[in-house]
Amino acid sequence: MAAVKDYSVEEKLSALVRLQKIDSKLDEIQILKGELPMEVSDLEDEITGLNSRKTRIEEEINGITEFIEQKKQAIKDAEALVAKYEKQSTSVKNNREFEAINKEIEMQQLEGKLAEKHIRDANEELADKAKGLEYAKKQIATKDGTLNHKKGELQKIIADTEKEETHFRQEADQARKGMDDRLLYSYDRIRKSYRNGLAVVPVERDACGGCFNAIPPQKQSEIRQRKKVMVCENCGRILVDDDLNNAVEVK
Repeated sequence: MAAVKDYSVEEKLSALVRLQKIDSKLDEIQILKGELPMEVSDLEDEITGLNSRKTRIEEEINGITEFIEQKKQAIKDAEALVAKYEKQSTSVKNNREFEAINKEIEMQQLEGKLAEKHIRDANEELADKAKGLEYAKKQIATKDGTLNHKKGELQKIIADTEKEETHFRQEADQARKGMDDRLLYSYDRIRKSYRNGLAVVPVERDACGGCFNAIPPQKQSEIRQRKKVMVCENCGRILVDDDLNNAVEVK
């Protein structure tokens, strides 16, 4: 079994500085993209919802249109029955038959009037649905235009930075190999705690390069010795001396 190299504290700190600088390069690329990826995703979700709404309104319009056609047919059927009963009324033999036919005529006339009312109500609802459909279509067209614009911006940034981003992601993966697991865990945890993603910072002008809290001379001396991993007592970031920070270059 091959022996695992035992890295010195200075080597571990150098590896952390290198990883931090690589991750900061990747952060810069993400800053260029800004909120565009989230905006594109939100717009796509919104358009999906609007399309679902449009489909639902179209289905409702189809249902109302079918209902109106049914009622129109009901009016035709009622009119046909009225004509039939009126013809029968001319050949009735007694008052009882005459009254029965008249009741049927009145009933069919009422059915026709009720169907007409249903049609009027349905047409009003249909007009409202048509307005809703037109509004949904306009919203979709507007959102589609915005989405295409945002996508164009994002695609341009991706095209401009793709090669660089791929390079630094490969560098980051390589930098993480062989690093102490506990140190890497701490690094990632600290990075997630701060919006600027800085987990490893140099001591600059006697202060922490992350929170700018003053670092005592004795602690600065220990940091320069690179004998152990030192952290800022105020923000918890990993501290390195300025010389070590400047010695590590990332291209």
